[in-house]
Amino acid sequence: MSGYFHGTTILGLHHRGKSVVIGDGQVTLNNTVMKHQARKVRVLTEGKVVAGFAGATADAFTLFEKFEATFQSYQHNLVRAAVELAKQWRTDRYLRKLEALLVVADRERVLAISGTGDVIEPDDGIIGIGSGASYAIAAARALVKHSSLDAKSIAQEAMAIAANICIYTNEKFTLEELA
Repeated sequence: MSGYFHGTTILGLHHRGKSVVIGDGQVTLNNTVMKHQARKVRVLTEGKVVAGFAGATADAFTLFEKFEATFQSYQHNLVRAAVELAKQWRTDRYLRKLEALLVVADRERVLAISGTGDVIEPDDGIIGIGSGASYAIAAARALVKHSSLDAKSIAQEAMAIAANICIYTNEKFTLEELA
């Protein structure tokens, strides 16, 4: 899922009982930076979930709303809500046209959701989407393994590394944490 969209990096991390989603603020159109401080990470469902998106902004907001409603209807079960959203996204004629990817996290796990029906829960609690995701994931894995940093610090450092490598990622981060 990491290289699907050019123009952003979103990293989700669950480490030592805390979940973090962090995203950069750069918005690009082709090879032009249009905005530096977009907010691609949001707290949803009254603080029970954090989510980040890569892709078309209007599509992502539609998916955020759809996810919140699904999460409520499945009694705040993140996995069931994610699977149901992925199923609807893949089969509904309108939703199928939406171009975005989501990372969602509750206090226990992080998931990535796509419009092709994928719901991925990483084995190590680290997942990313967007053009710089591979760099951020690699950095986060190294930091988890070789440092005593907390989840928030790991996410910030991993994103800073990704921003130094990926031309579609900047250092204007939005980070939300659940503990």
